[in-house]
Amino acid sequence: MTSKFLFPALLALTLSVSAASSMAADNHSLLGETATTAATSRVITITPDTKYVNVQGGQSIQFNAGGSTFGWTFNGPAKSFELNRVAPAGLLDHPVRIYVSPNPLYNG
Repeated sequence: MTSKFLFPALLALTLSVSAASSMAADNHSLLGETATTAATSRVITITPDTKYVNVQGGQSIQFNAGGSTFGWTFNGPAKSFELNRVAPAGLLDHPVRIYVSPNPLYNG
């Protein structure tokens, strides 16, 4: 292989590895995105007895748990997942499953 082809091949390999690692690190985008609590349309309090929560696709929710809050917008393709995956570290002391129903704006 000549040096004429070696540099573009190495550059392509470097870029593809970089893109793959950034996608793996940012898998939260498939679950939605952080929302400011001022932009949320619903408030849900997580108690020690809360095992699951039902939300609708497209909703922005403020979650209250243990005196702390965080906001999340459910605009990803996920149907259900553990809220602990997107909650700030240490906020939830037990698993809470989120069930996301389809956004009614996109139902045909």
